[in-house]
Amino acid sequence: MIKESKLSRDFSQKIQIVDYAPLVQTLSQRRLPDVAHEIFLQTKSVNLLPNYRTLCALMLCFAENGFVLRARTIWDEIINSCFVPDVFVVSKLISAYEQFGCFDEVAKITKDVAARHSKLLPVVSSLAISCFGKNGQLELMEGVIEEMDSKGVLLEAETANVIVRYYSFFGSLDKMEKAYGRVKKFGIVIEEEEIRAVVLAYLKQRKFYRLREFLSDVGLGRRNLGNMLWNSVLLSYAADFKMKSLQREFIGMLDAGFSPDLTTFNIRALAFSRMALFWDLHLTLEHMRRLNIVPDLVTFGCVVDAYMDKRLARNLEFVYNRMNLDDSPLVLTDPLAFEVLGKGDFHLSSEAVLEFSPRKNWTYRKLIGVYLKKKLRRDQIFWNY
Repeated sequence: MIKESKLSRDFSQKIQIVDYAPLVQTLSQRRLPDVAHEIFLQTKSVNLLPNYRTLCALMLCFAENGFVLRARTIWDEIINSCFVPDVFVVSKLISAYEQFGCFDEVAKITKDVAARHSKLLPVVSSLAISCFGKNGQLELMEGVIEEMDSKGVLLEAETANVIVRYYSFFGSLDKMEKAYGRVKKFGIVIEEEEIRAVVLAYLKQRKFYRLREFLSDVGLGRRNLGNMLWNSVLLSYAADFKMKSLQREFIGMLDAGFSPDLTTFNIRALAFSRMALFWDLHLTLEHMRRLNIVPDLVTFGCVVDAYMDKRLARNLEFVYNRMNLDDSPLVLTDPLAFEVLGKGDFHLSSEAVLEFSPRKNWTYRKLIGVYLKKKLRRDQIFWNY
């Protein structure tokens, strides 16, 4: 299992360089890091020094099995030698440390690479930023960014985007906006996933004005994002029930050449339903019919809730008879709409029914029937008391 390196005879008559990486890898898979460590100590005691491949295998064996100090010792040996760390090995080492929450060790790797092998810094920094960001270690992530700045290393577009995403998940709005400013400064285009994350952060904190400023800055004309930007603008007004502004922006969306989708109509329908604006709700349904946009569970919920809240259940039939009553229930609306407008009573009730009896061939008609019976029983119990 242990073979002599070709370089060993030229190196010294006493010290030999050996390769037993396959053995270490096997021991690591069998969760036997102590055996690997014992072999490492015994071979060194008789002047059999592991080559680079074996050192990497030992380091990963210790790291993946939670022996952090042993892994760090091997890393220090590699980084202070003539060996250049392999990016694939560094990636696996960072993943191992992440598994055990050893984020300080990841930060040490980045600093060591910056000091000795700066050419590897862009790749290793990206790995470290990803590790820190998705685990909410924002201070350590910022430390890596500062390290890159001090070395004059520019952020790649993908890395700059994920930084914005992680700040939107775990950071304050101010830090998120600072990260977005960094993206703009270097002329990097912010991508769809990051835009959604930023929009969600603003919606959760109900900072609708700042949301609209961000969307305007990104550019509402970006057609590669579909209607997401315009829908987010509409959502910001619908959440505050600013109906005139909601209508104005909807017309602006049409004038800009964008065609409304199901989410666009449901954002408006949710607002109209909550405000009991029946005429606007009817016009929305008519507009959907003209564009052949099929209502989903959210649309039905808007109609049912609006009429039930005003005790107009008898009038429901005139509305939903023109809808796709016998279709299977689906929710096709962008989940962002529920962040601030929530789900209506019919929507929540129907989801509970569908979860409790998933195998039954449910239709919107059947769900409405179940909901109306439940409401009737609830009212009867109330009046009996």
